[in-house]
Amino acid sequence: MSSAEQPSIEIQYFNRPEVQEVFADFLERMTVDGTTNTLRMEFTVTRMDDPQLGNNRQTGKKYTVARVVLPMPGLLDMINKFQQIASVMEQQGTLKRQVIVTPPSGGKPN
Repeated sequence: MSSAEQPSIEIQYFNRPEVQEVFADFLERMTVDGTTNTLRMEFTVTRMDDPQLGNNRQTGKKYTVARVVLPMPGLLDMINKFQQIASVMEQQGTLKRQVIVTPPSGGKPN
C-alpha cells in the first residue's frame, strides 16, 4: 500500500473533568525501558512532620503520588511541548538558558 493509499486517522480529544488532578513536587525516578520502549516516571510529594519542641531539626517523608508510563511517541510529544513552553518562558523573561562552556580539547582538568 503506498502512502497515498493509506487511510487517514482522525482522533478527537475528550476532556474528562472527573479525572483527579495529582500534585507532585518532585520527579523521584525516571527510567527508559529499552525492552518496551517506554519512559517510566515516578512523582512524589514531600510531607513535613510536625515540629517537636526543643528539636530544631525538621523531618519529613516523601510519598509516591503517581506513576506515569509513556511510549516513545508520547515521550517525543512531551519533549516537543516542553521545548515550546521553554521558548515562551524565555520570550517572557521567566526562563534564562545557561550557556555551558566546555574546555578546549586536550585541556587538563583542574
